[in-house]
Amino acid sequence: MKRAFLTLGAMTALSACNMAPHYVRPAPPVPASFPSGPAYVPAAATERPGLPWTALVGDPRLRTVIDRALADNRDLRAALATIEAARAQYRIQRAAQLPAVTGEASANFSRRNDNRQDSYSADIGFSAFEIDLFGRVKNLSRSALESYLATEEGARATRIALIAETASAYATLAADQELLALSRQTLASAERSLALTRSLNGAGLRGKLDVHQAETIVEQARSDIAANVTQVAQDRNALDLLAGAPVEDALLPQSLESLTGTIAKVPAGLSSDVLLQRPDVLEAEHQLKAANADIGAARAAMFPKISLTAAIGVASSALSSLFTGGGFAWSAAPSASLPIFGGGARGNLDYSKAQRDLTLARYEKAIQTAFREVSDALAREGTIDDQQAAQQRLVLASQRSYALAEERYRAGIDTFLNSLTSQRNLYNARQSAIATDLALIRNHIQLYRVIGADFQDP
Repeated sequence: MKRAFLTLGAMTALSACNMAPHYVRPAPPVPASFPSGPAYVPAAATERPGLPWTALVGDPRLRTVIDRALADNRDLRAALATIEAARAQYRIQRAAQLPAVTGEASANFSRRNDNRQDSYSADIGFSAFEIDLFGRVKNLSRSALESYLATEEGARATRIALIAETASAYATLAADQELLALSRQTLASAERSLALTRSLNGAGLRGKLDVHQAETIVEQARSDIAANVTQVAQDRNALDLLAGAPVEDALLPQSLESLTGTIAKVPAGLSSDVLLQRPDVLEAEHQLKAANADIGAARAAMFPKISLTAAIGVASSALSSLFTGGGFAWSAAPSASLPIFGGGARGNLDYSKAQRDLTLARYEKAIQTAFREVSDALAREGTIDDQQAAQQRLVLASQRSYALAEERYRAGIDTFLNSLTSQRNLYNARQSAIATDLALIRNHIQLYRVIGADFQDP
């Protein structure tokens, strides 16, 4: 039996043969640096790309909501469960590299006439343990490991996306609350203008046309109020879903303006190499490595498969003497099989190569998508401050225009149409200003998401 185990050890030592292709990380199919030009702000050479989300978000209410989402969001829980499943699959596959030792004990009692015959036996051994000479089992284990690591990176990507989506939903709720307040303010102002116009019409100083024109802005504001009330309710529903539970009123945003100053700018750095550490890119690379290992397993399957069954044990007719005397026995039964015709070994190898090419294309596409997303966000960052400043000046100019048109109408110098036009322009300018403020916040959040460098992630 000692000789059999020595033989097993020697065969196991030979199992270092690996038939998988040597893995080399593919060259990134994107430029070495992010774009530059009029739409982009030059990046500082010393800045470190990315931010932890706690540095991104300064508002304590939003931080609390994000903490709840990280604890209770069901998508993140599902991602963590997927990690556990992948880890278990890896352990199962890795266990195949070692023999499974089993023990067995049995007793047999029989009687014929007055002659009683008893027998007892006990043995320990393993059956059909594959001697992995060509690395088939090793590569299957490697593939399972890379799949497990891919699920871990997928969970990191889900976590970063959840943080970004929660912050964006929170900002959207703040913006829609601002739009609702604006529509109510506009309705109050329009109703005052309508009351004045009706009074002037009753005195014969204005015609019915002015009354109907004043009614248009009133009804437009009422329609916007109804739409905004609905949108705010839907925003809260979306936030509750992300947080995993209802978010109480005390944690809702106070105003969009107060939120604007609490979302930090995220540096992107100079080199696009940062994208290679983005979780979804790393996930795609682990899947590529798994496909590479599958090729090695498929190649090894075309060579002889050697397995060994061995056992040692004792047998006796008396239980008291089971482990004494000459009842010791051992057995070893090596076997080998080699596919000659059929079995699909060549087809499995071709399939594995095609899957490797598929995952390679997906890996390169993930890098290109990441580069495009970061470039888009940087282009928005380079122009959003100028747009916001221009929008604020537009609101100020519209306010002055409306105030002057209102005074001229009250003085009987201009028609109500000029006042109505100025009021609509002011309303639209304020709505656009809110949309621009929201776009600035979303841009900072989007940069955090697409760069994917959250230093708090393990």
